[in-house]
Amino acid sequence: MSDFDVDLFVIGGGSGGVRAARMAAQHGARVMLAEEYRVGGTCVIRGCIPKKLLVYASRFRGEFEDAAGYGWNVAHATFDWPTLIANKDKEIARLESAYTTTLEKAGVAIVKQRAVLADAHTVELADGKRIRAAYILIATGGAPTYGDPIPGIEHAISSNEAFHLERLPSHVLIQGGGYIALEFAGIFAGLGSRVTLVYRGDKLLRGFDDDVRQHVRTDMEKRGIRVLTGCKVAAIERTESHLVAGLTGGAQVRADCTMFATGRAPKIAKLGLKEAGVKIADNGGIAVDEYSRTSVPSVYAIGDVTNRINLTPVAIREGAAFADTVFGGRPTAADLTNVPTAVFSEPEVGAVGLTEAEARTRLPQTDIYRAMFRPLKATLSGRDTTVLIKLVVDGQTDRVVGCHLVGEAAAEMVQVAAIAVKMKATKADFDATMALHPTTAEELVTIRNKSASYSRQAAE
Repeated sequence: MSDFDVDLFVIGGGSGGVRAARMAAQHGARVMLAEEYRVGGTCVIRGCIPKKLLVYASRFRGEFEDAAGYGWNVAHATFDWPTLIANKDKEIARLESAYTTTLEKAGVAIVKQRAVLADAHTVELADGKRIRAAYILIATGGAPTYGDPIPGIEHAISSNEAFHLERLPSHVLIQGGGYIALEFAGIFAGLGSRVTLVYRGDKLLRGFDDDVRQHVRTDMEKRGIRVLTGCKVAAIERTESHLVAGLTGGAQVRADCTMFATGRAPKIAKLGLKEAGVKIADNGGIAVDEYSRTSVPSVYAIGDVTNRINLTPVAIREGAAFADTVFGGRPTAADLTNVPTAVFSEPEVGAVGLTEAEARTRLPQTDIYRAMFRPLKATLSGRDTTVLIKLVVDGQTDRVVGCHLVGEAAAEMVQVAAIAVKMKATKADFDATMALHPTTAEELVTIRNKSASYSRQAAE
């Protein structure tokens, strides 16, 4: 590789790109990484980490309310938005420094400017300098989208700007029905804002189990969040004191902040992909094979830019697999089956494996085990909330093929349940596991009665 300036050039300093760069360097490769914004990418800078910090902040309100039933008197509790944002910014700066230090210690050269493809082995930097690389890895991630243009769209913000608002809005209108929309609805509502959630579909959280989707909406509405489905924002007008969002169907919503959380798209514009011969997949992301190689043998792509499973752990796993494949002498394909996921909404959601609907179309026989109950904590707090636990089981093999949870610590529980699903544990294995009492998670191993059983052949 002496004909090249570096062995690997990584475009994008997010979680996937950082992992790939560091591991490639540890394998002995000469690595350079370009990041035009901040090292750490969406997850660290304006995604998973800052969002979870805001989620933590928003949950204290409910904890203070629940405390009364347990004899605590938390009088005159107040919240200060600037303090939260300042402390969040401090932690993000610390993490960015840690990511940068990790790269530098591994021997990765960091370039703080935009980089694009000039050809299959050449990257051009914003200052005009060109770098020749044996391999190029694209890990530029994704960015918020606003959907179809509407009058007044300039008055809306995305999740990027939500992390830097100067003050907490008194009334927020959020358009969207996915992860980001629901999480920010819970954040703003928990911190004291009135929240209206608008979604064009009939059920929130497209792609999740139908019981989960209904359960989440019901609980969100119990917590005071106004949910409007089957409509979307058609126009936004700014007055002297507030915004007015006109919805399809004629309704109007007055708010002082309008946030669009309508999805994210791969950041592939003006990267030189077409000129280099890199093909785009039907899903709008960069087309790759199981080893993350694009249509150009020397160019690879990982993470959200491929628009497959847009989760940080997936990007990290793909980055590691790429480094092992290209520089470690161990061809490795990231396994994207049974990937657990969580929505840090209120209530929280955790899921892994097949939904009931998916199982009924794929399996000859499907058994459903479902429990819904009031959590022990709510008995003294008086909070009107319920937990949902659902197992989807292959009726022929007894294998647990799906686990769906709604309630406190759902994400923590589903991470552990994902191990069992990945290991192809059966319902009998779950049943044979001793329960840990009193916990919510014990219901995973104590559900005995089927709530439903379906035969695909009978249905057909």
